[in-house]
Amino acid sequence: MEKQLHRQTVGNSRTASILPAVARLLLAIGMMFSAGTASHGAPATNVMIIRVPDGGIQPQVVTGKDGALHLLYFKGEATHGDLFYVRSGDEGVTFSAPIRVNSQEGSAVAAGTIRGGQIALGRNGQVHVAWNGSMTAQPAGPLNVESGRPGHPMLYTQLNETGSAFEPQRNLMTRTLGLDGGGTITADERGNVYVAWHGKEQDSLKGEAGRKVFLAKSTNDGKSFSPEQPVWDKPTGACGCCGMRIFADQTGQVHVLYRSATDEVNRDIYLLSAAPGAKSFKGNLLHPWRINACPMSSMSFTQADNSVFAAWETAGQVYYSTVKAQENSRPVAAAEEPGKRKHPVLATNKSGDVLFAWIEGSGWQKGGSLAWRMFDTAGKPKSEIQVVGPTPTWSFAAAVARKDGGFTVIY
Repeated sequence: MEKQLHRQTVGNSRTASILPAVARLLLAIGMMFSAGTASHGAPATNVMIIRVPDGGIQPQVVTGKDGALHLLYFKGEATHGDLFYVRSGDEGVTFSAPIRVNSQEGSAVAAGTIRGGQIALGRNGQVHVAWNGSMTAQPAGPLNVESGRPGHPMLYTQLNETGSAFEPQRNLMTRTLGLDGGGTITADERGNVYVAWHGKEQDSLKGEAGRKVFLAKSTNDGKSFSPEQPVWDKPTGACGCCGMRIFADQTGQVHVLYRSATDEVNRDIYLLSAAPGAKSFKGNLLHPWRINACPMSSMSFTQADNSVFAAWETAGQVYYSTVKAQENSRPVAAAEEPGKRKHPVLATNKSGDVLFAWIEGSGWQKGGSLAWRMFDTAGKPKSEIQVVGPTPTWSFAAAVARKDGGFTVIY
């Protein structure tokens, strides 16, 4: 796997793993090469583009305190595949051998792009993973009274103490039903692990109007979780086949992005935030969108120093802004002209630069192209849009800042 990845970026991985100094030199060469392969515009310097190891899709990446990259990806049939975990101690030059995350083969989903796995690092670097289970996954999801059959389960696992395997998967849904999109996880250094999804209760209104965002919380590093509870009482509904995102920042605040579904046409982005120790969230309409369809969109968060950034899609455009509870910040658009942009991701470095990446032109059972652009601390573009492609079907990108101030984008 390491050799395959390196052929696409910077050369021979075996040599790099034996000679770290040579690996760093090759990494620098790879960065220059990748910046020069953009399809148009002035290159965004110090940006390295690599493919997911082993031909995987839907990368999710987090960085540990030691600088190691922890990467999650999907392989297999879109409706019943597997999640794999790898680690890199040299900022993506080489990766470890993959470990399958799901304990039951074929119990993960990639179809629709927004139902796949998410990864988080908790206390002492503990690796946590959550994902929408497939229809064959065990433990099975609760009976959906609207369809008359069991639904998808919301599955969770964590890496064992030796780092050699993941524990048996668990279903966190105890009283909710109708899992479709959603499914998201975050953790903090206090031992808290948060898994959220949007679903329904037995007596909920029919359709998407009856959906709510639910949260299951662990205070003991994922050993046990409280039964899920709705996080907000405002009846906004939730876009059934859209993703969502949860994020615990460095202060202990927890933030949630999701898309509403009121009157079938109000597909607005909402930001929910809870102060450390708070028992409930406060909500804020972040960006409206009126459309009578499910856009199957995703969201993302990142943090640099004391600033938290959120990214989302509205009407074929992708945006990001700083997160300020109960206060709307000015959204920054990827470009002035409209487009067909989806699945935005962010990374920020210590200088305050923002790398904003997304997928252009993707759709149902259709890949697209990877695009990215650099912005400064004031939200002003520092480069033209760079485009690389094609991207695999059902996939998107992940981005991370490196120690040297540059960025790595994985697709």
